Amino acid sequence: MPQKLLLGVTGVLALADGRVLQGIGCGQIGQAAGEVCFNTAMSGYQEILTDPSYMAQIVAFTFPHIGNVGTNTDDVEQVSGSAATAARGAIFRDIPTQPANWRANSDLDGWLGRRGVIGLAGVDTRALTKSIREKGMPHGVIAHDPEGRFDLDALIAEARAWPGLEGADLAREASCFQPFVWNEGLWSWPKGYEKPLGPRYEVVVVDYGVKRNILRALASIGARVTVVPAATTAGEILALRPDGVLLSNGPGDPAATGEYAVPEIRKLATSGTPLFGICLGHQMLALALGARTRKMEQGHHGANHPVKDLTTGKVEIVSMNHGFTVDRETLPPAVKETHVSLFDGTNAGIAVEGAPVFSVQHHPEASPGPKDSLYLFERFAGMMDRGRAA
Repeated sequence: MPQKLLLGVTGVLALADGRVLQGIGCGQIGQAAGEVCFNTAMSGYQEILTDPSYMAQIVAFTFPHIGNVGTNTDDVEQVSGSAATAARGAIFRDIPTQPANWRANSDLDGWLGRRGVIGLAGVDTRALTKSIREKGMPHGVIAHDPEGRFDLDALIAEARAWPGLEGADLAREASCFQPFVWNEGLWSWPKGYEKPLGPRYEVVVVDYGVKRNILRALASIGARVTVVPAATTAGEILALRPDGVLLSNGPGDPAATGEYAVPEIRKLATSGTPLFGICLGHQMLALALGARTRKMEQGHHGANHPVKDLTTGKVEIVSMNHGFTVDRETLPPAVKETHVSLFDGTNAGIAVEGAPVFSVQHHPEASPGPKDSLYLFERFAGMMDRGRAA
């Protein structure tokens, strides 16, 4: 039986299975297709919506009150690329309110519109979250029309036709187009973002869709950071004579991006230069070392995920954002599992025995999220110190 639009509806989410969620549209007018996921963070919505790892995704927030602190110019995580290389849509339980925060310079609705992000409010996000937990992340089309004119059958057909993230190399689009140098450190009260003193290390970051706070965390340990595009070769990277190399986070299927990135990562991993991977960088490092990755049913998206560091025995609460995972059963003998998710037991970190090579699935730079894992940047600095002393 065809669904009917309710009175006053100005936004919808049409899913590939034929369901349609109806509510109030906000942000950009239009429509966008993507994979629908949920995020459990209670704060940091601006950082989430500007994280390139969410490219081609529609984010449903489980926390009901989104938008209360507005938006500002500091909390943007995207470094390069257009707004299309981050989240394409956002779903809220409550209609975003006017901001009440001293840092705000815009309300969420207007900010979404200027970025080209479609919003949908007034829907049952708990029911949507439960459905994703039980059935996995669906393909959907989010649409906003102030006049309430929607062709639901056409939107459902578009959702069904959307190809999905498996096999998609999105990192090349999310990456910078040419190298640049970053020199801004982490935020601290009351100074804001710090300007680090003279650098102790030269670090090259391979940009698959890097977040600004990763670059800030590197600068704060004393690194002069050179960011290079995703397709940069190992030879070009090593010619810069770095003390260390970081493989960044990013969107899409690691196996697809790995078609051109993995052979170069393999060369970096055997070069003797300290190598640190985060999120997509972690997954592609695992592929380079001989492991495999797989698509997850619901993924991990939030700022409250418990992870155990097996090297110290400590449990950390971390920020996560990924829909693919490293299959621990395929890790070769020389690769040690260092971190594990306490939600579902999936792999969250690896290291190569006898080599300065390691990576984590979660986001130690946070933004949003707790800072429990910032020590990993110090661990990376220690590797670079030992490399210099050798």
